[in-house]
Amino acid sequence: MAMEKERQTDVAVATKIKSPKVPRFNVIMYNDDVTTFDFVIQALMDIFDKDQATAQTLAYAVHSQGSAVVGQYSKEVAETKVAEVTEQARAQGYPLVCTVEE
Repeated sequence: MAMEKERQTDVAVATKIKSPKVPRFNVIMYNDDVTTFDFVIQALMDIFDKDQATAQTLAYAVHSQGSAVVGQYSKEVAETKVAEVTEQARAQGYPLVCTVEE
């Protein structure tokens, strides 16, 4: 009597669990006639983690268009970055304005 091996197939079923999407908030930087281009570039690199080329491009956009979105973050992170850049700007006598928008 020949014994047949019973084949068992394990099937793994992957289920995707959708985590709620965390809303992203735009940080918008506004142009003014006092804050230097160099300060804006340095702030974009130091606070917003931009490389030099990106920081220069964004600084030019702020200057030429009057404002630009310089990053998208969770609400807490966006507010922290705005507070940081505002504090540094005021410490150097600049009236730079950034806002957080959904």
